[in-house]
Amino acid sequence: MPARMDATSLKNSAITLRNAIIPILLALQAVLMPAPAKAEDYLQCVPFARELSGIRIYGDAHSWWDQAAGVYQRGAMPVEGAVLSLPSHGAMELGHVAVVRKIIDNRTILISHANWSPINGRRGQIERRVAARDVSAANDWSLVRIWYAPIGELGTTAFPVNGFIYPVPPSKKASRQWASSKPQRDNRSPNRSLFDRNLTAELAQVADQERPAGGESRDLIGELLDRVGS
Repeated sequence: MPARMDATSLKNSAITLRNAIIPILLALQAVLMPAPAKAEDYLQCVPFARELSGIRIYGDAHSWWDQAAGVYQRGAMPVEGAVLSLPSHGAMELGHVAVVRKIIDNRTILISHANWSPINGRRGQIERRVAARDVSAANDWSLVRIWYAPIGELGTTAFPVNGFIYPVPPSKKASRQWASSKPQRDNRSPNRSLFDRNLTAELAQVADQERPAGGESRDLIGELLDRVGS
């Protein structure tokens, strides 16, 4: 009888030990072997464009053009600060949005955007002030080619364009700046929740350092967000 009791006690002890070890092993596995990155783990073009432009639209990029109707002004010509809207096209099922940063000429603009080119084998990267060129026959910005980092030049695919979304409510009369395609500055600081909290103080400090004394107001936060991302 004592021998049988000892065997039972030993078995119970083994079960207790196993039950205690399994949670520890699972915890170690979670730390040492993180789950593979999902698409949601990458910085997508939508939150980046929203932060940089101040245009408060949510949802997939291909839905922005329709969502902007009646909420923001829309047009066919690029303007600094506007959002370039691309519909779904081929493998780009979710569309794409990018922020216009500079007008070079009537065919070329510089844009800042996220999750376009894979850089160093990684997706979700920010590209700052890269070229987008109108290749439409009518020069109406209905078709564009966009800089693609892996080949170091404009991509070979011509993408159809919905148009440009301007950060101005439709009820507000368009200013001369928008009509003449000159920059429209939005001095509201974007929500920095996209970035690690540790960067918040650093961004503010660098912004103060780079702000010229008595100089013209610039979109410093937007520039810094681009710089941090890249």
